[in-house]
Amino acid sequence: MRKYGRNPVFLASFFIVVSLIVLGASFPDAFGNVAGLLFDATTNNFGWFFLLAIFVLIVFLVGVALSSYGSVRLGGPSERPEFSFFAWIGMLFSTGFGSGLVFWGVAEPMSHFFSVPFPNMESGTDEAARTAMSYAFFHQGISQWSVFAVMGLAIGLLQFKKSRDGLVSTALEPVVGSHPFVKHSVDTLAIVSTVMGVATSIGLGILQMNGGLNIAFGVPQSTLVQVILIVLMGAAFLLSTTTGLKKGIRILSSLNLGLALGLLLFVFFAGPTLFIVESFTLAIGDVINSFVSYSLRLEPYIGGTWVKDWTIFYWAWAIAWSPFVGAFVARVSKGRTVREFIIGVMLIPPLIAMTWIAVFGGTALWSDLYAGTNIAQAVDLDLTQALFVTFEQLPLTPLLNAFAIALIFIFLVTSADSATYILASMTSKGSIHPPLLLKTVWGVLISGTAAVLLYTGGLSALQTASLVSALPFTVVLVLLMFAITKTLRDEVRPVTERDIRRFKRIQEKVDDETE
Repeated sequence: MRKYGRNPVFLASFFIVVSLIVLGASFPDAFGNVAGLLFDATTNNFGWFFLLAIFVLIVFLVGVALSSYGSVRLGGPSERPEFSFFAWIGMLFSTGFGSGLVFWGVAEPMSHFFSVPFPNMESGTDEAARTAMSYAFFHQGISQWSVFAVMGLAIGLLQFKKSRDGLVSTALEPVVGSHPFVKHSVDTLAIVSTVMGVATSIGLGILQMNGGLNIAFGVPQSTLVQVILIVLMGAAFLLSTTTGLKKGIRILSSLNLGLALGLLLFVFFAGPTLFIVESFTLAIGDVINSFVSYSLRLEPYIGGTWVKDWTIFYWAWAIAWSPFVGAFVARVSKGRTVREFIIGVMLIPPLIAMTWIAVFGGTALWSDLYAGTNIAQAVDLDLTQALFVTFEQLPLTPLLNAFAIALIFIFLVTSADSATYILASMTSKGSIHPPLLLKTVWGVLISGTAAVLLYTGGLSALQTASLVSALPFTVVLVLLMFAITKTLRDEVRPVTERDIRRFKRIQEKVDDETE
């Protein structure tokens, strides 16, 4: 451990994380107030910047995928993917947003159904249900994943094309250079943002598990139960992290995806199947038709807060997570082409997410619209029980509850496992084989952060505080587009007809001189 004590990035990030934990635990109200003020200032004054930046990222990635650079491989010309397609998709999906989707798959569309996105719309109506589904699709779609794709592509190109480390600061070097202060500052910000984001995600997942246990087995919703669940989860992912990337994370990710698909298929056939299929199809069309207006929607004329509370919050949350998810996505994508990487990251996880929302959120919407249930009202009172309240309308409810709780647990273990891998890599100079000691340190720190926050009631405060890092990282993402362009042009420029003609002229000249 002594040698890591000389690493300024490790020291700075460790000190900041511990300090935030102590402040959040000691002064939860004051901490929450300051965090709220910072977040409001960020989203109120720079919400337009988040929206424009994400939209530009999408256009940029589509352009790169369609260009001749799309055939460039993350690695040597003969490099082939390190993981199977199913394992790759499973790991993409399990980096933290799998557990988030289980949480929001019912909660988000039902929240929009209850508190509508537009002021002239009546809640609880067919129109509200349709808009709720399309907005949930939009928030879980390509916009969010474009953030991870840009970060991952920039890191992957340098890591596997030029044999550089997998640090965010290194990915920025083609644009900003390699000054130590800049590099250390960027990497420290990335680590702090990752720790807070993952701890918050774990806290939300633990709250949802506790809500499910309360409905299914009468287990009280209490801090003690939540801390016990965190200890169990911490032990599980620390055990998994000792097996390495190719065993623990790969196996758990594939298991996650398999269990999720199994649950998805059951609810699809046991629920209102025709309604699910039709609402899925309609929502896809609605998102395509409204994509530009949703992407750039603000409310300056009515002074509303809905866009800030949902769309801007989602984009800020994705940007805050981008160092972790982007670095992990890059690490597991070695050997894939740029085009395959962009299409895979931007389309497949969002397609899975939209299918999940259509099945689970669609079942809940149908139940409220046509079966006289009050799921939306129950969700408004307690978001953590949204999924389990929906299960009450389906057969085999106890089995579904147990299955979902197990799925959430495994998702959280995989998320924490992959996060400790990336954090250990970031604090060991970007090593793709970080030491077990560092993974253990960050694993304990993430678990401890989540436990302290749940105990003090400061989870939402620290969640908000972590999002403040989204503003500087939005600037980083914009700069990464230029870094990717420069790297592709300077280092991996594809062979053109002009190059071929030039090579032939040189070869002819050599042949003439030889004769």
